[in-house]
Amino acid sequence: MSSTAAADRFFNNRSTNASAESFNAKIKAFRSSSRGVRDVRFFLFRLSKLYA
Repeated sequence: MSSTAAADRFFNNRSTNASAESFNAKIKAFRSSSRGVRDVRFFLFRLSKLYA
């Protein structure tokens, strides 16, 4: 998506993707703190319990 389309959407609807960006940052921080986890199912379980 181009930046002009995002700017138009903001000024027309007053909507941003800040909540999605915040959630992505939380997931990224959680992933960095969980380096070396071998059980992917448990990692996803923990992720869903913390941020769902």
